[in-house]
Amino acid sequence: MTVNDEYVYDEATGEWGPASEVNPSDAVMSDTANMVRDAVGNLLADGDSVTLVKDLKVKGTSQTIRRGTVIKSIRLTADPQEIDCRYEGIKGLVLHAEFVKKR
Repeated sequence: MTVNDEYVYDEATGEWGPASEVNPSDAVMSDTANMVRDAVGNLLADGDSVTLVKDLKVKGTSQTIRRGTVIKSIRLTADPQEIDCRYEGIKGLVLHAEFVKKR
């Protein structure tokens, strides 16, 4: 290999390999694996507004967030099933995507 060859990290095998050996369909599959879907299957993105589909008790507080509550401006995390958001009076609220529906 020459010095100009680019290397790509394969998360499935945990190894580095030449970019020329990467199958383009594998790259597309890894992108679709990181997509976050809500309770009804809609794709979520940063900045979306969501509605809760279930009453949720917030750990560490005596507060319950009711079904139908609108959460604005969500942020996706590294975990495909968790979303980071803000809600009045609760710092660092993280919700599971299975309990929200995109507005």
